[in-house]
Amino acid sequence: MGKKGKKEKKGRGAEKTAAKMEKKVSKRSRKEETFLYNELYIYNIRKDSWSKVDIPNPPPRRCAHQAVVVPQGGGQLWVFGGEFASPDGEQFYHYRDLWVLHLATKTWEQVKATGGPSGRSGHRMVAWKRQLLLFGGFHESTRDYVYYNDVYAFDLDTFTWSKLCPSGVGPSPRSGCQMSVTPQGSVVIYGGYSKQRIKKDVDKGTPHCDMFLLKSEEGREGSWAWSRINPSGVKPTPRSGFSVAVAPNHQTLLFGGVCDEEEEERLEGDFFNDLYFFDATRNRWFAGQLKGPKTEKRRRRRGRRAGPDGAGEQEQACGGAGAPAPLEVVTEVAAEDGTVVTIKQMLCAPHVAGQPQPEDEDSPEEASSPVVEPSPRSNAMLAVKHGVLYVYGGMFEAGDRQVTLSDLYCLDLHKMEEWKALVEMDPETQEWLEETDSDEDSDQAEGAEGGEEEEEEEEEDSAEDGSSEDG
Repeated sequence: MGKKGKKEKKGRGAEKTAAKMEKKVSKRSRKEETFLYNELYIYNIRKDSWSKVDIPNPPPRRCAHQAVVVPQGGGQLWVFGGEFASPDGEQFYHYRDLWVLHLATKTWEQVKATGGPSGRSGHRMVAWKRQLLLFGGFHESTRDYVYYNDVYAFDLDTFTWSKLCPSGVGPSPRSGCQMSVTPQGSVVIYGGYSKQRIKKDVDKGTPHCDMFLLKSEEGREGSWAWSRINPSGVKPTPRSGFSVAVAPNHQTLLFGGVCDEEEEERLEGDFFNDLYFFDATRNRWFAGQLKGPKTEKRRRRRGRRAGPDGAGEQEQACGGAGAPAPLEVVTEVAAEDGTVVTIKQMLCAPHVAGQPQPEDEDSPEEASSPVVEPSPRSNAMLAVKHGVLYVYGGMFEAGDRQVTLSDLYCLDLHKMEEWKALVEMDPETQEWLEETDSDEDSDQAEGAEGGEEEEEEEEEDSAEDGSSEDG
């Protein structure tokens, strides 16, 4: 009797667990929708505010496209390609259209020119003299996918496309790479991501860390040549989906990104929020290290202690001689369904317990203040204005879910002291937590009959970090 009752009780618990799982899956399926936009926003630096600009007849909604600003015609914003997905995911395709926003007149125009690149996402595009140069990307369908390493040029005077055929050995097909123009007029390609099908229904992703130079051959108009380069210095770890901008000293700045780690059927993504600089003139990478904020007390003490060569101040910089080991900071961010993602960051430590505190350290209250910086992410937007770097948004992944960010940070590249948060994380994060808490409360009110199954369910529900950096 007891065993039978226990079996019936366990059976009822399993039924409840299955019902709750079905409820949660249904709830998540309703939330797992993709929304694309074709809105235009302008951030006013002086007013520290965003404003939406409504211009008739914009390009269709999309993501993973490329946009480049050129000075021609009073300022133009050129947009090519990208991808579209319906909210339910039933429709998906890649664009191959070309649009220009005339900034002087605030009008959109679709430029129809033949001979251009095929539809794609995750490509890269830069302005080079009076042309747009486009490299790489990928195209995916329900049956197959393909990555590209082709190069196209669009003439801003004649509005015509031409496919370049550079000599030499160039990069392998990839998306999400760095493409930037050097002060010498060459084009650098670094990193990126691609995947290959190694057997039926099994793909292997590859994060690239090689670097190539695309150079226009002198005296031969339209002729280009590839060459592989191996810069010295502190190189970025393999990654893709990082963001690129040009620093005031004409160095290329690299921020963030993601590197996938595949283990059998498990896919984990390491997201980054670090900074690197590439000096094309010296062919060298540098890690971007922040010095930390300077208080008035520090300035006065450093002024007394620094020698003629300023060595006293240099030793205080993060990562300098005798600097303490970095600290591991763990941050938790909640996804829309309540899944908590743990982000680990390595930060420069101002002081390590057990060691004597330097004379010019701040008070314990100041030293223990939380570090302000963008969380690790990929596909953020970068812009440099008046020597200040701005980082907006981006994404990371929690299991199978993509978490989109809408925060805004800035960093003075001349001082390299500290990040400043202009717009904090979206407060909807709290709404997600509250919604999940209420669901858990209602689940607990149903009774404790399926207690063992609920514990198993919670273990199954815990999400694994994953990533996708094709964009």
